[in-house]
Amino acid sequence: METHLPRTLLDAVRYFKDPDVCLQFMAGLRWPDGIVKCPLCGSDKVHFLANQRRWKCSGKHERRQFSIKVGTIFEDSPIGLEKWLPAVWLLTNCKNGISSYELAKDLGVTQKTAWFMLQRIRLAMQKGTFWTKLEGEIEADESFIGGLARNMHKDRRAKAISGTGGSGKAVVMGILDRNTREIRVAHVPDVKHETLHTQIREHVEAGSEVFTDA
Repeated sequence: METHLPRTLLDAVRYFKDPDVCLQFMAGLRWPDGIVKCPLCGSDKVHFLANQRRWKCSGKHERRQFSIKVGTIFEDSPIGLEKWLPAVWLLTNCKNGISSYELAKDLGVTQKTAWFMLQRIRLAMQKGTFWTKLEGEIEADESFIGGLARNMHKDRRAKAISGTGGSGKAVVMGILDRNTREIRVAHVPDVKHETLHTQIREHVEAGSEVFTDA
């Protein structure tokens, strides 16, 4: 990755207009040692799919293919890095901040899109990182949520509760970062091993220490 970074907005737009440059820039930040690792399992046994600008993990798990966006504030967004990275440059270099209207004008996007981008970038600045996964010491647990049977109408109680314990209740899983106290909560269909581990892989950086009650 080049050491010279953009000094003006025009430089930033020119520098990041090439998708390959954006990919190289982000990969250099994410894997400074040059070893690409799967964001789900942490394996370094991956190979690059040049025509898709994606990697593929050799591990046996879902979503083996991943892009540089996975696990970042840019994930689940159709906006390209050639727009995201100049936006990051703008917000971090404007001492008085920037409005969504200004950003929309500078990048050629809608005001609604610019507002969304600013929210994501400010979140990254608050956390001090582009990466969205929790890491370090992590606690994970699940709980059954639902109204008390005695408060239900007789007909409703007969339909909802056919057994004991968690029968008829929703399953909610919580994941806590012990250091930052950040919490991720998700509604899951069941408490099967694979279901819970899928949630952990999605929200926790590979190599972190996970504590459960099991």
